[in-house]
Amino acid sequence: MEAQVPSWDEEQAERSVAVLKAVADSSRYRLLWALSDRELPVSRLAELIGAHVAATSQHLAKLRAAGLVASRREGTRIYYRAAGRQVRALLECAVLVADPAESGSGGAGEAEAPAAVAQESPAGVRARHRPVAEH
Repeated sequence: MEAQVPSWDEEQAERSVAVLKAVADSSRYRLLWALSDRELPVSRLAELIGAHVAATSQHLAKLRAAGLVASRREGTRIYYRAAGRQVRALLECAVLVADPAESGSGGAGEAEAPAAVAQESPAGVRARHRPVAEH
C-alpha cells in the first residue's frame, strides 16, 4: 500500500509562512505568550516586554495581520487576546522543537518554558509557559 502524500497548497503555505514570520521576533513571541491565557491592554503589554507603547502597537499590528491576535475597544483602551487556543499550541510546539529533549521527557504532555521564564500566577500558583517577566 502506498502512503498518501498531501498535495501542496501554495496559498496555505504562504499563510503558514506569514504566521511563522510574525512569531519569529522575540518581542512578538513574548506578547503571544502573555496573551495566550488572558486579555491585556497595550500599555500593560508594553510594560511586560519593556518597550514603548508605539513599538508594542506595531508588533501587535503584525500579529493581528497574521491572524494571531484579536482586539476590542473599551473607551479609549484597546485590549488584545490570542485569536484562539491554536496560538498557544503553536508556541508550545516551538518550545518542543527548540528543545527536542522535552518532547521525550515523559512529562504530563505539556511543553515547559525554561525555568528562567516561569512566573507566579495571580492565584500564587506557579505557572509555566509565560516567558514574560511581570514587574
